[in-house]
Amino acid sequence: MRTAREARSAALVVNTGSRRGVALHQLAADSLRKAGVPVASVYPVVSGAQLAGTLDRVVADGHDLVVVGGGDGTVSCAAGRVAGTDATLGVLPLGTANDLARTLEIPSDVAAACAAVAEGKVVDIDLGRANGQPFLNVASVGLSVGVTEALSPRLKRHLGPLAYGIATLRAYRRHEPFRARLDFPEGDHEPVELDDLLQVGIGNGRHYGGGNAVSPTAGIDDHLLDIYAIVRGRLREHVSIARLLKDGSFIEHDRVHHLTSRRVRLVTEPQLSVNLDGEIATTTPADFAIERNAVHVVVPRSSRSASLDGRRAQHEGPSA
Repeated sequence: MRTAREARSAALVVNTGSRRGVALHQLAADSLRKAGVPVASVYPVVSGAQLAGTLDRVVADGHDLVVVGGGDGTVSCAAGRVAGTDATLGVLPLGTANDLARTLEIPSDVAAACAAVAEGKVVDIDLGRANGQPFLNVASVGLSVGVTEALSPRLKRHLGPLAYGIATLRAYRRHEPFRARLDFPEGDHEPVELDDLLQVGIGNGRHYGGGNAVSPTAGIDDHLLDIYAIVRGRLREHVSIARLLKDGSFIEHDRVHHLTSRRVRLVTEPQLSVNLDGEIATTTPADFAIERNAVHVVVPRSSRSASLDGRRAQHEGPSA
């Protein structure tokens, strides 16, 4: 399948608990059908447990296109379910940050996103795993976990992306520094031990946190994890780092350590929760790995975020 219109059967799964999901899931279904996408079933879900079970059922039913509406956590859950299968993923950004959509150049408007699914092309993207749990954008420990804990549904609903700034200030005031050790199972780097840390991040995609970049060169199909660690410093140093987050050049700051690898093990003292695309999903110690070309996803034809070069490409040839 090179386009969504070529699908035998499509299912639409919408997280109605996402910022715009409850208001727009019927519009999404109608728009996809009008655009020629063969939507056979629509599943509005209200919880993470219901989402996982619904996605497993959709894949088992043999739908070869699974269109998912929700935030980054919802889409990452879906990617973990379709990874390695013959199903293709379509993305409708209905959350707050929608960083995967930003990486893949999918429009935020629902009607435009539905048109992009119907008229787009299929590409391969990598999938990150943290202790086996999937993520598409960034896994992190430290300050970001505090930000996630401070991001109440009410705050996100009323302020949208601005909620991240408020939550960051709240988390920063409460942050406790930590120690970390990074081990590299493939032997491409020596172990790294770091003290007095603000945050450690492991990026698979390009964008996170409402539009920040993991690094200037990060890509969701480069088969690498971008690993960064920010050492705690004075407030003015953190402000100078924050000014460089949008383009990823913060990794060049003298209080930031940056490496790339396909696998890394993170051990922290104390033990810390791990944030995966906005969802607190596991704890340290954590093993991170990249699954190359794991997910087939529909993107706009103009998108240059990824290409079709996995096993499907070997059978179908290059994408138009």
